[in-house]
Amino acid sequence: MLELRHLRTLVALRDTGSLVEAAERVHLTQSALSHQLKELEGRLEDALFLRKTRPVQFTSSGQRLLALADQILPQVKLAERDLERMAAKRNARLHMAIECHSCFQWLMPTIDEFRHVAPDVEIDILGSNVFEPLNSLKREQLDLVITADPRPIEGITYIPLFGFQSLLAIARDHPFTDKKWVEPEDLRDQTLIIYPVEHSRLDIFNLFLTPVGVYPQEVRTAELTMMMMQLVASGRGVSALPNWALSEYLERDYVKAVQLGKDGVWSTLYAAIRSEQEALDWMRAFLDMARETSSKVLEGIVPPAL
Repeated sequence: MLELRHLRTLVALRDTGSLVEAAERVHLTQSALSHQLKELEGRLEDALFLRKTRPVQFTSSGQRLLALADQILPQVKLAERDLERMAAKRNARLHMAIECHSCFQWLMPTIDEFRHVAPDVEIDILGSNVFEPLNSLKREQLDLVITADPRPIEGITYIPLFGFQSLLAIARDHPFTDKKWVEPEDLRDQTLIIYPVEHSRLDIFNLFLTPVGVYPQEVRTAELTMMMMQLVASGRGVSALPNWALSEYLERDYVKAVQLGKDGVWSTLYAAIRSEQEALDWMRAFLDMARETSSKVLEGIVPPAL
């Protein structure tokens, strides 16, 4: 019986012109390839090509099978690709964790748009309380992590979404309002209000205070950006947040903002995914939508540093 492997072998033999190279193409030994061809010729009771010719010359029977291969194999490949896509779509799952507390401002519009183009993808947001989200991503318990703290982990790829500047939110009557920027030393006698996460994961420490050995007088935490802004507005502390997270409160003149350092503190927000998922159509679509949506709804962001 004629099989697809026979057609693939004949095509490899025609394309390479020799048994040795054809065997390499189809991942067989030369002996196994020769045996396969002799077996096929025995079934057909006819030779398919002339031995000891270079390049290989095919008989009429061999040319007929090659014509069949040119017709069938592309269709088979296309069908296999379609089946893989359909299977991937049925099994598509986008379970994500968010290390960025203010991300819902642009993430929810992204998800709403994505549901229209990929309704079969199961989406779930686990929030910021997932234990070791990047390790959970590697263990396939998650599929995407939004983070500004990329760490080298084998099998994890970080896709830059956008760049942003951290600003220091202060009360409207705070002494810092007269400054164009603040230095780390200026925060030594301040109460710094942060999200309840490790200090090592915050840019205000990593990129501004810790490198010069400065620590604020007091650190207090708040779960929500709104709570942080209420504390700042009432003069009970200062808080470093992304410029786009502060834009709403600055427009309402609820708080003021001052730059951190003369050159500012800039960071990049990333989508962390498993490397093998980067080629998935629906994953690429989601990441493209995330970049496009964030550029539309957020103020002060810049294209990511690639």
